[in-house]
Amino acid sequence: MEIQLSSALIAQIPNFKLGIIEYKNITVGDSPQMVKGRLQLFQESLYFELENKNVTDLPGIQEWRKIFKMTGKDTNRYRHSAEALMRRVQKQNYLSSVQSAIDINNFFSLQYQVPIGIYDEDLLFEPVTIRIGQEGEEYLGLNGRLNSLEHLIISSDQKGPFGSPFVDSERTPVTEKTKNALQIIYLKPSTEMEDAVKLTESLMNMFTQIHGGDAFFRILGCQ
Repeated sequence: MEIQLSSALIAQIPNFKLGIIEYKNITVGDSPQMVKGRLQLFQESLYFELENKNVTDLPGIQEWRKIFKMTGKDTNRYRHSAEALMRRVQKQNYLSSVQSAIDINNFFSLQYQVPIGIYDEDLLFEPVTIRIGQEGEEYLGLNGRLNSLEHLIISSDQKGPFGSPFVDSERTPVTEKTKNALQIIYLKPSTEMEDAVKLTESLMNMFTQIHGGDAFFRILGCQ
């Protein structure tokens, strides 16, 4: 799939980079007990680690808050998805298992403190452009609300915006009917290229271990 970064985004955020993974012929369903168990145990461990700490002091959370501020988004009203997940864990409002693709996304997002989106590729119309949202742009999100996309980093195809590190739209979610998927890891700009490759490949390998199919990845952005 053709995916491109807007020149305005690159100019505004030095070293901006994404981990891009495409999956073919996958099977999405109920998570294996191993995944459910790891997600639960990791959240319990995080809860104790976060005692007497501010979520915003965590390096990954802090870096993505700075990115939101750089594009002009209010971080008190718009928290990136990794921060939102982390705050739930801190309140002991643990994430329960939803389905295999979402569970893997949540696990890696918490582990690496970065937003991660996954989309049904058959519902996308290339090319996909990663850019900053304009005045008046909005979509109905998976949070059940109409979300303003102005000043927010978004993913957009020929039909319009469908994803962001804040919340994704309800137009392109991965479901148990999904066979082909696009996964976007919103890497910390400070991540070295070698580490970006390792993280992205690690997520790809765990995902295909659970879902089968074929996959390939690339790092998009500053090399």
